[in-house]
Amino acid sequence: MCIPNHHPISAPIQPHDGLLEDEMEEPFCNRLEVLPMHPKVSGKSEGFVAVVHPFLWRGHQMYEAHTKCWPCIAEEGIHHQINGRGFKECGPLVAIVAKKDWKLKARKPVRHKKIKDLIERLTVPLGIETDLSSAFLETANFGPWNLLIVDKFPLGMEVETPDQGTIAFPTLRGVLEWSPNFKWCEVDHGAIPFLMNGADCMAAGIHQACDTIEIGDLIWIRDQSHGKALAIGWATMESSEMVASTKGKAVKMLHHIGDELWELEL
Repeated sequence: MCIPNHHPISAPIQPHDGLLEDEMEEPFCNRLEVLPMHPKVSGKSEGFVAVVHPFLWRGHQMYEAHTKCWPCIAEEGIHHQINGRGFKECGPLVAIVAKKDWKLKARKPVRHKKIKDLIERLTVPLGIETDLSSAFLETANFGPWNLLIVDKFPLGMEVETPDQGTIAFPTLRGVLEWSPNFKWCEVDHGAIPFLMNGADCMAAGIHQACDTIEIGDLIWIRDQSHGKALAIGWATMESSEMVASTKGKAVKMLHHIGDELWELEL
């Protein structure tokens, strides 16, 4: 309850954390008069809170000032992950998945001989045999990823690795087009709905895996029955461990059917 101005409190205010020195000598009611009145929040007036309990209002002001920087800190953290500084999330591996606000930029046609090295890095390690010499080739940026567009379909991508390098790997459309022979694991039907929602792949759902998989490899996930590609992610276990384990995360999600890269229209 507000104390009226004609009934001042003459005793000085005792020191309290968060109060300025000139405020500590002011009468209680005088300090209440200068507190700002704000609109209602959650059905209660902040001005009313200030009148009833000035220390609570002071703490509220300090909390608001302190938390204003949180979005900036979060944005800076994402920027550092994308650019390789502080590249760490859930252990040594990071998964920067496609975002809704990513746009296709810097799209341009390229000659086959200009990106011959990229095509080799994209196909040879996975045992892919394809001839792109007569295809219409383009490159573009999609967020922090570089895309290889083949006949107007994004079939290849370059993404950043946890050790700040880059790796070339087919997109899911590229996997469906080229059917890589290596770096795959198979999951049962129970895991498919979770993968379609962007969840990481748990070891309990994996029944087979390519024996070339090592921790940190970028691999693709296929369904056990039909061998169709479902997702791409970072291996957090070796092939033998992900098949034998009944618990734990085996693949950190990067790209899955239905995400922004899959739905990208060219």
